[in-house]
Formats: sequence, structure tokens, C-alpha cells
Amino acid sequence: MNFKLALVSICIVAFSCTKNPDPQPGTFLTGSGVFILNEGNFMGGNGSVSFYSYDSSKIYNDLFASVNGRPLGDVPNSMTINGEIACIVVNNSGKIEIINKNTLESIATVSGLNSPRNISFINSKKAYVTSMYSDSVAVLNLTTSSVSGYINLRRHSESIVITGNKAFISDWIGGTEVMVVNTVTDKVTDSIKVGMEPESMVIDKNNTLWVLCNGGWMRSYFAELIGINTSTNTIDKKFTFPSKQDSPSCIQINGSGETLYYLESGSGVRQMNITSPALPSSAFIAETGHYFYKFGVNPVNGDILITDAIDYQQKGLVLHYKKDGTLGSTLTADIIPGLMCFKLNDNFKAK
Repeated sequence: MNFKLALVSICIVAFSCTKNPDPQPGTFLTGSGVFILNEGNFMGGNGSVSFYSYDSSKIYNDLFASVNGRPLGDVPNSMTINGEIACIVVNNSGKIEIINKNTLESIATVSGLNSPRNISFINSKKAYVTSMYSDSVAVLNLTTSSVSGYINLRRHSESIVITGNKAFISDWIGGTEVMVVNTVTDKVTDSIKVGMEPESMVIDKNNTLWVLCNGGWMRSYFAELIGINTSTNTIDKKFTFPSKQDSPSCIQINGSGETLYYLESGSGVRQMNITSPALPSSAFIAETGHYFYKFGVNPVNGDILITDAIDYQQKGLVLHYKKDGTLGSTLTADIIPGLMCFKLNDNFKAK
């Protein structure tokens, strides 16, 4: 055989046996899917972003680094989309990465923040950023991609929910209050006494704010689920968990604002209608064989994605459950997959 012909034949065979690489991010990020924030190991600087594509039913990992040529940072905690941009709050790196939601290309980096946790957009030009260790909430100017000021809460801050001209901000670490801030004046106007360590909050279709208080990490207090009237800033509903060993977290709500979900450590995901007279007594999705860490509820079709941190060292899992609680698929993310952010295009509603 002619040497050149043989060489060409070898190359063709080698190419045909090579596994096709994953497509470039630009080819799948424009579709509908879910961003998963992988926290990585504390102080390891190996946090990353994964994307579960509804179009391909595949998960794509380590996207921020592959797009921007640099690591995301240490412990990405939360992500929120506003229009065409998205903001990733990187807790232990003390920064916010502002990116294009369809390409993940970096637009700006806001650094120098004190242990930022969550971000909520007031409008297209302003956002609030909570802090684990600072006693103030940072005001972010989205036009200049910089911090324009601070709101002194005189306490730590964690979860944040906006309704009308009010921002409700929880004091999680050792706290027992939800602070109320006027988003026009950036001033604290009220505080609401709740249970020990309000760690997550959602708002329902009746504009009731649901606050999940985990009772403290030492389990010295009973956990509580509290419903707050956001017009009067008063408590309308209060459910106390039956045992101090109950450890609920990560409250979520469905797209219609009618059904609450939360994680119960050692049990799984529990489901509760907002009109229910009592807490659910059993798991909607059992934790059997897994270690549930965080989860999210698709606001359009109601499916549930739960992360399994396994041993907090190896790559974790994303478990995709259907609306009825049956397992659809199991996907491998990166180290300690945590909170997620749904990116759903308008045409996703037709699926």
C-alpha cells in the first residue's frame, strides 16, 4: 500500500473511533436548562458551574472556566438571572461574577465584598447583596458594576425576597428576625420577630412570605415555618416542628405559588399546600440511598432537581425527578453541587 494512502487510512480510522467532544457552550446555553452551582472544597478554589440542558437531557460541567479561561473561585453560593445577564455570588472569594446568561462570558467582576451570600434585583439598575459576616447589605449598581452603598442592618443577612417596594431580609446565623427595607430609600423600616435562624424564604400567590427557621445548628430550639403578611408585616401562620432534632432547610415553591417544598434532613423532600393546616408527616421524595443537599423546583413544569453531595469530596449528583416525584434521570455534576438557577425560554412552556 502506498505510504501516504496508508497514513490517510490510519487517520480516518482513528478519527472515527474517537468520541465526539461535547459541543461548545454557545450551542446549548442558549436553550432552556438549569444552572447548578458546584461549591467545591472550602478554600480549594475549585467551585464551578454546570448546566443541565432540557434540549439534550445532558449535563455540562466546569463551564465558567472553559468559557473565560480562569476558575470561578471559592464556594459559589447562588445565582440569579435578570434580563440578559446573570450574577454568580462567590461566597468565600468575596465577589460577584456578572456574566452573559447565554454564553457565560464575563462582563464584570465586583470584588471586595464581605462573605456575600445571595443577590436580589430591585430593578434593571440596582440589586441587594446579603452577607454572612457583615452587618450590612451591599447595594449594587448594575450600570457601573460596582457597590454604590450599604444598608446597615446591624445583623447578618442571608435570604432575601422582594415584593413591591419592600425587601424582606433574614438574619440567619444566630438570628431571630426578618428585616424590612424600603427599596426606594434603601432604609430599614421594620423588623419581624420569627424563630431561630431563618435560613430560607419564598413568597406565595397571596403575597404571604414563608420563612423557614431551622432552630439553630445546635438544635437548641424547635424549627418553625412561619407565614408573614407582607402588607402588614405581621405573622399570620406558624407551624412548629415536632422535635428539636428536625432540621428543615432550603424552602422552595412551585410556579403557581400554591405548593411549598423543603428538605428534611434524613427524610427527603416534603411537600405542603399553602392552605394546609399542618406540616406534612412524611416525605414526598424519600432520601433513601442518597444525601440530599439542595434542590430546586421548575416554575413551569414542576419537576424537581435535587443535588446529592455524596461525601463532599468526589463529584456529586443531580437527581431529576418528575412532578409526581418519580425519578427520571441521574446526572454527574462537580464537587458539592448546591443551589441552582432555572433558565427557561418562552418556548419552554409549549413542551
